[in-house]
Amino acid sequence: MRIKLLITGIMGLASATVFAQKGELSNAQEEYGNYSALRGQKTGPLALKATTSLNNAKASIDKAAANAKTATLPLTYAVKGAIYATLTLRDTVPSTSTALFATAEDALKKAKELDTKGENKKLIDDGYLELVQYKYNAGVKAYQSQKYALAYDDFLFYRNVRPDDTSAIYLTGLSAAAAQKYDEAIANYSKLVTTKYSKNPDVYSDLSLIYLQKKDTASAIKVITEGAEKYPGNNKLSKREIELNLQAGNQAKVLEKMEKAIANDPKNKTLYYYAGLTYTQAKDFDKAEAMYRKALEIDPSYYEASLNLGYVLLNPGIVNFNKAQKIPASNIAGQIFAAAAPT
Repeated sequence: MRIKLLITGIMGLASATVFAQKGELSNAQEEYGNYSALRGQKTGPLALKATTSLNNAKASIDKAAANAKTATLPLTYAVKGAIYATLTLRDTVPSTSTALFATAEDALKKAKELDTKGENKKLIDDGYLELVQYKYNAGVKAYQSQKYALAYDDFLFYRNVRPDDTSAIYLTGLSAAAAQKYDEAIANYSKLVTTKYSKNPDVYSDLSLIYLQKKDTASAIKVITEGAEKYPGNNKLSKREIELNLQAGNQAKVLEKMEKAIANDPKNKTLYYYAGLTYTQAKDFDKAEAMYRKALEIDPSYYEASLNLGYVLLNPGIVNFNKAQKIPASNIAGQIFAAAAPT
C-alpha cells in the first residue's frame, strides 16, 4: 500500500511539473496578448502596464522554452518568436537588439517548420512583421548614412519575408544599385516592372541606367523601349529612349518610329518636339526647325520647342563663328587687305 501511495505521489508530482511548465506557456501567451492590446499606448499607466506584460511574457516563455516538456512544442516556438521579435523592435541599442533579433528569427523559423497545420500562423506572421519593421528601420538608417551594402542586407530580409510587397522589391533594388550590386538590382527591378507599382516609369528609367553601368547598351535600349511603349505619355521615358538610340547610332530607327507616331497622332506637340530633337542630334537642322515650328503651331507657348528652335536657327552662325576663331590672325589680315585692294 505504501509503495502504491509512493508511486501515486511521484506521478502526481510529475503531472504538477508538466502542468506548471504548460502554465508558463499559457501565461506567456496571455501576457503577450495583454501587451498587444495596449501596445498603442505611448505614455501613462497603460503604457507602463504594456511594458510589464511584455516583461512577464518574456520571463514565462523563457521558462517554458527551458523545460524539456514544453521546449519543442510548436506553440512555444511561435510565442517565443513573437515576444522576442517585439523586444527586438522596441530595443534601440544595436548591440542588444541584434542578439534579440537572432533569437526571434531562430524561434520563428522553427515554429514555421513545425506548425504544419497552421495553428500558430497569426503569431508567426505577427512576429515576422515585427522583424520586418526592425530591418526596414535599420535599412533606412543605413541608406541615409550611405552604407548601401548594409541597407541592401536589411531590405533583403524584408523582401524575403514579403516577396510580393512592391515596396520591399523597390527598396532592395534601390539599395543594390547604390551598393553597385547591379545583378541584384536588375533582378529586383525586373520583377517590379511586372507589378502594378505606381513608380514603375521611374523604375524603367533606373533599370536602363543600371544596364549602362554594366556596359550593356543593348539591354538598356530594350528596357527603355519597353517602358516607353508601356507608358506612352511619359516624356522622361520617351526622351531617354531617343537619347539611347541616338547614342547607339540608331537615328533611322528613331525617326521611323517618330514618323509613325506622328501619323497616328498628328496633333501631339510632344511627338514633333522629340522628332526635332532627333533631327537635331542627327545634325539635320532644316528638318529639326520644321518639327519645332510644327510643335509651336500646336502650342505657341511650348517653351522647350521654342528654346530648341532658337538653337537650330543660331547654329549656322555659331558654326561659322567657331570656324573664324580658328583662322590665324595673319590670314584674316591678308583677306581683309585683299578685299580692300582696288580692282
